[in-house]
Formats: sequence, structure tokens, C-alpha cells
Amino acid sequence: MNNKFYLKEFQFFDGEDTVIFNIVAIQSRKISVAVTKSGKITVTDYELLTDENGMYFEYGVAGSARIRVDEFE
Repeated sequence: MNNKFYLKEFQFFDGEDTVIFNIVAIQSRKISVAVTKSGKITVTDYELLTDENGMYFEYGVAGSARIRVDEFE
């Protein structure tokens, strides 16, 4: 599964900035993502969750946004 999604990109507007996510690695319960926001890049691990629509991780204040893995291009 790792190679299929490696460095796939997703852009998300959080109300202030466009945040760019690039997948670095996916494990069974964790996703590592390079997050670019306001010109700064950080690599962050998120808990990988699943619901009836597929895999996602929560981003933002108190996990207010669900970022779906299948929406990465």
C-alpha cells in the first residue's frame, strides 16, 4: 500500500491558508504526512481511521476536518 500513495498530494483550505499534504508512509494505524503551511514544511504522524467511506485522518482544531486518503492525487 505504501508505494501506491507515496508523495500523493492533497490541498485543503483551513479558513486562513491552503495546506498541502503529501503522503510519506502509510501503516495499518498510522499515516505520515509532509504538511506544508505558510511556507513551512513539517512531517507529522496522524492516526489512520476508517469508516464506511474509506481511510482518513483528522486535521485541524480538535480534528475538525477529515482528510480522506482516496482524495489524494
